[in-house]
Amino acid sequence: MKIGKRAQAGTLQSSDLMVLVEPASVLIIEIESTVKQQFEHLIRAKILEVLRANDVIAGRVRVTDRGALDYAIQARIETALARSAEA
Repeated sequence: MKIGKRAQAGTLQSSDLMVLVEPASVLIIEIESTVKQQFEHLIRAKILEVLRANDVIAGRVRVTDRGALDYAIQARIETALARSAEA
């Protein structure tokens, strides 16, 4: 899947996250989180898992996390990717 245009999904409420995806020539993942020190490695692993499952090899993914669980991370990234691929 190619990230065709800038798109976002999510909110900045507690236990949620905001995901912004946009085209780029390489894969760039930026994470801002209230629990970054403890859980950045797990958040990054989940992001990479979802990107690989959707065959994304290039693009900028910005995540602003407020303590979201794995299922929310997956849902928000998938939604942002789907929105970026829409014509």
